[in-house]
Amino acid sequence: METKKKDIRALTKEQLRDFFVAQGDKAFRGNQVYEWLWQKSAHSFEAMTNISKETRQMLKDNFVINHIRVDQMQRSSDGTIKNAVRLHDGLVVESVLIPTETRTTACVSSQVGCSLDCRFCATARLKRMRNLNPDEIYDQVVAIDNESRLYFDRPLSNIVFMGMGEPLMNYNNVLQAIDKITSPEGLGMSPKRITLSTSGVPKMIRKMADEEVKFKLAVSLHSAIDEVRTSIMPFNATFPLKDLREALEYWYSKTKNRITYEYVVWQGINDTQEAVDALVKFCKFAPSKVNLIEYNPIDDGEFQQASEVAIKMYQDTLERNGITVTVRRSRGKDIDAACGQLANKQ
Repeated sequence: METKKKDIRALTKEQLRDFFVAQGDKAFRGNQVYEWLWQKSAHSFEAMTNISKETRQMLKDNFVINHIRVDQMQRSSDGTIKNAVRLHDGLVVESVLIPTETRTTACVSSQVGCSLDCRFCATARLKRMRNLNPDEIYDQVVAIDNESRLYFDRPLSNIVFMGMGEPLMNYNNVLQAIDKITSPEGLGMSPKRITLSTSGVPKMIRKMADEEVKFKLAVSLHSAIDEVRTSIMPFNATFPLKDLREALEYWYSKTKNRITYEYVVWQGINDTQEAVDALVKFCKFAPSKVNLIEYNPIDDGEFQQASEVAIKMYQDTLERNGITVTVRRSRGKDIDAACGQLANKQ
């Protein structure tokens, strides 16, 4: 049966070379196939035109290419594009292309659903079905790069792991995908153009630091007061702020990379001077930047965007304490493509 064939992209280049040698062919044939799979993002064995028909048939008899398919593409009035991406097993995730004057950014998913339980996020309401494989993450980037070239006449410039799922709960596959994306044998993108956003899994942040990754780190924080953070992000009870801060201190000591905090200010939840003072104190141990993100409602009205006065209080207090702060206005809200809205609503 077709489903029992191995996905060829699960093989390393060395395993592909060994496969061809075992078939009585030359090892370099594995290099050719690897290039088709990753650099050229071939969707089928038929596309591998510098390989003989017999060899292509042999590959087809032994393997499949479980390529993603963009089922539906929606375009926002502000130019943002949202893809509903169908996986080989019929499950769907979403990814987003965010254009500005100077760049195009891919926001990609790492899980079908999410492992965590943030109460303000639509994705968290979907149970986690499974982790994405490295090639499924890679394919989202390729699809958005193609759209960037087609609609904006320039290649993709940045990638953020801020789509569906908690990347650090799919650690190995996410890092393998980034490795392929940054490899000269893959897409050849600079790791400095990639940001991994996490809600904060201390053990995995330490692991990344030990592995000396070159991409950037962003932390979805939203409160620096344990009781408040646990009320909106219940997993904080398992990974409290003290553990998160120690892991981030370790990250900075190993990488010397500035930490970005993503922070939504909600009315009646974290719009007080006490909340911003706690944030300042939390940020002080290392160079950091705070992105104040506009909240995107997910229908039930429990969470409401804070007033402009509260946002200004955050800006002024952070700047007064030497912390870089940016207010991020959301894009793609009219197609449910904005931060926290990805929930497979078509």
